[in-house]
Amino acid sequence: MTQFFVTPHLNALIDMALTEDIGNGDPTSEAIFRHDEQARARLVAKAPLVFCGGPLVGPVVHRVDGDITFTVHTTEGAARVPGDVLVSLEGSARSLLMVERTLLNFLQYLCGISTGARALVDLAGPKVRLADTRKTLPGFRALAKYAVRVGGCANHRLDLGGGVMIKDNHIDVAGSIAAAVERVRERAPHTLRIEVEARTEAEVREAIEAGADIIMLDNMSPALMAGICERHRGEAIFEASGGITAHTLAEVAATGVDVISLGALTHSVAAADISMQMELAV
Repeated sequence: MTQFFVTPHLNALIDMALTEDIGNGDPTSEAIFRHDEQARARLVAKAPLVFCGGPLVGPVVHRVDGDITFTVHTTEGAARVPGDVLVSLEGSARSLLMVERTLLNFLQYLCGISTGARALVDLAGPKVRLADTRKTLPGFRALAKYAVRVGGCANHRLDLGGGVMIKDNHIDVAGSIAAAVERVRERAPHTLRIEVEARTEAEVREAIEAGADIIMLDNMSPALMAGICERHRGEAIFEASGGITAHTLAEVAATGVDVISLGALTHSVAAADISMQMELAV
């Protein structure tokens, strides 16, 4: 688990985050505290959350001060309630104050995703798989998709190279679903699965006849999706996508689709409420 976080990309992301926050120093903390004045800090949950980001604590705080010690008091994916201590830290008061906002930004974002994902899993029930999309903050995709998994959902493609997905623009330019699938089979024969986006039941039938493995039912009504799943059960894997929210999720899950993909897992995240509380170390 920890090894996932030790990557050049993540190191660059942390460096960027710290530079934008403390690149010009911290004159407030530097004026009030000597470097050798020690303090303790606790990251405390202020609202219910699903914890995510423990392996990130070390890489973030040690960029600022390698002498900071810390303990993560919970496991990834654990549900926590207000008042629970998530992480405790000890070290230079200056250093703890300088790293506070960056560390909270990362953890609040990741815990927000994992908390939201867990809530959607509970709404959808066990018969359907929930997956994310590529609608992520630039630079944060790997972390966001990790948090989605911690929350109990699945990852769709990490990037365009993660699989073949023939979408509406591919189809419109190629001329038809059949033509687009044929070109993929000719030019990317190594492809194991082909997913095709369908906007109507006629396109679903065309995708099935072309040999698509997965068919994304794009922005269809629950009634239409239920009919398609009933009429074409076993002919392909069906994925529902487009405009699905927490309010409509249960109804879509009941249509019989195999997968529901939701951009909201990552693009509409409410940051988890976590605060850092400090005291003088004695």
